Amino acid sequence: MKILLFGKNGQLGWELQRSLAPLGELISLDEVGNQYCGDFLNLDGIAKTVREIAPDIIVNAGAYTAVDKAQTESELARTLNALAPAVLAEEAERLGAWMIHYSTDYVFDGSGDKPWKETDTANPLSVYGKTKLDGDLAIRQSGCKHLIFRTSWVYAARGVNFAKTMLRLAQERDQLNVISDQFGAPTGADLLADVTAHSLLQAMRHPEVSGLYHIAASGETTWYDYASFVIESARSAGSRIKVTSESLRPIPSSAYPTPAPRPKNSRLDTRKLQDTFNLTLPRWQIGVSRMLTEIGE
Repeated sequence: MKILLFGKNGQLGWELQRSLAPLGELISLDEVGNQYCGDFLNLDGIAKTVREIAPDIIVNAGAYTAVDKAQTESELARTLNALAPAVLAEEAERLGAWMIHYSTDYVFDGSGDKPWKETDTANPLSVYGKTKLDGDLAIRQSGCKHLIFRTSWVYAARGVNFAKTMLRLAQERDQLNVISDQFGAPTGADLLADVTAHSLLQAMRHPEVSGLYHIAASGETTWYDYASFVIESARSAGSRIKVTSESLRPIPSSAYPTPAPRPKNSRLDTRKLQDTFNLTLPRWQIGVSRMLTEIGE
């Protein structure tokens, strides 16, 4: 089995290199320094790459994820998040290959307080969310066999993430304000990668499972409570933290405006994924604790 992975050096792509390697011959690409084209700005180039390699599985871990910058770089975001996945899906359909793709809670408007289901109507608030939704739709409309994993609040020990930022600020500042009215579940890139490998094995045997799935760690939290958990875990581990529990303050989203609005409700209903692939998703605290240990905090 031949697997072609795009976006190998991102947080998710890095973990996918680990989880997919035992499944077959893995060819991992990024935008620069490759024998083959992995640059999503070169749509003809990535189509040619797929045709030359002729993989059984295409895994797309590449995306434009600068949520605020996307508001002014809409064409760039559209190319990377919608047009490139559409090209990959067309090539997958031509080859009879599977396509694996990752989407986001930002396709929803964040209304209400119930976890979003795959069948719920998408209504993105931002350019980023709109371009990701367009990519999802292009893949589904291509007719290729696919697994689209829609997730939220992704982090990894490698690279920049919210937890690392909170730890740095908590060591530098006496007071910290964190948004407390947005709800979701921090989800590790390692969990996403492992679920991908597990689901892919089943999908190869049962192509009828092709479709869209929500995946997130179980439970829910706010950015404020997430920060509290991270900071107190670091404090308990002996890290020098300046911020006290009293000086870590919750604030509403309105007090911290951003160019791209964030959905307040990023809860995702993962029952379809768990039932289809016989999985149990761990609570978000387990993965975050492991990540904190890995980075040495």
